[in-house]
Amino acid sequence: MSAAPDDVVERLRLEVDRAIQRGFKGVNYLTSGAPDVGQSRKDVLATRGTMRLYHYHPLVDEVYRVPVLIVMATTNRGYILDLAPGNSFVEFLLKAGYDVFMLDWAAPVPAEKNLRIEDYVLDFIPECMRRVRKETGEKDVSVVGYCFGGVLSVLYTALSGKSGPANLVCFTTPVDFKQLKLFQNWSSERYFDVDRLVDTYGNVPPEMIYASFEMLRPASRAAAQVNLWDNIWNDEFVRAYRQLDRWGNDTLPLAGEYFRQTTKELMWGNKLFTGELTIGGKRVDLGAIRQPILHAVAEHDHIIPYDAAKPLIERVGSKDKAEIMLKGGHVSLVAGANAIRRLWPKLDAWLGERST
Repeated sequence: MSAAPDDVVERLRLEVDRAIQRGFKGVNYLTSGAPDVGQSRKDVLATRGTMRLYHYHPLVDEVYRVPVLIVMATTNRGYILDLAPGNSFVEFLLKAGYDVFMLDWAAPVPAEKNLRIEDYVLDFIPECMRRVRKETGEKDVSVVGYCFGGVLSVLYTALSGKSGPANLVCFTTPVDFKQLKLFQNWSSERYFDVDRLVDTYGNVPPEMIYASFEMLRPASRAAAQVNLWDNIWNDEFVRAYRQLDRWGNDTLPLAGEYFRQTTKELMWGNKLFTGELTIGGKRVDLGAIRQPILHAVAEHDHIIPYDAAKPLIERVGSKDKAEIMLKGGHVSLVAGANAIRRLWPKLDAWLGERST
């Protein structure tokens, strides 16, 4: 019998070695603690209820004149944008010379069940803008909103007039909520009693929010775990997996009235798209947004499909406006190797020109 070719022997040796490593690494995975995240140094400038305002320490001597305020989605923690050194959007901005602040969210307590969209758009964001301006001495502030943080940033900008941001950046921000097809099916008025849910629980439990995202791709967790086992010998892969997995499981509850209002006004009524949405007695007109605006969308976003996000750039009144579609999904657009190669440099190029 002829001897096996050298490449076959080498592949066999490699697979045996990886199989052995899977055993050792698997035990280590199950017994080790959660990975560290959110390691960029920061100061807490303000806390009030669910609101958290952070100011990150600069990493270079010279910074751009215009500071950046990141507005996170209300369902998830902000450390998705600061996972680890070398894999941190915040760190990237700091090294590029930006003065970075973040509006992050803590879990709303039962006493905050009556928070509404008005509280986020007309109170929390304006307060953070005032604190950023006071801290930096600059009137101009760029706002960067991710997902529903983008929705809140858009509403704030449309209603704030000249007191709003100097520049607006949105990542995967929906405007036409009727295009969120699966969410529309699950939250249909015919079957979903949002009043009963909110009146019973007060705040919407994080388990329900998490399950709604999981149902968009029911097999994704099982597939991810198979992929983890295949690559558990790879320390770098496992580290990145655990960081993202920790964030994905760290879902926040939502204030009850805020959820009720979002469901009725945006999901059922689609009023941001139709132009009928009123916040604090004022109609939200996307055409009133005149600031330079950049909207980054993901080609394979299963949470906010392109048809839901597309109307934003079409409807704002800005002359300086741009949309970029990049490969990736809802999370990989902003975090991980894909974001490092694609989104972050493009954002820096766009924002840098408008931050002097």
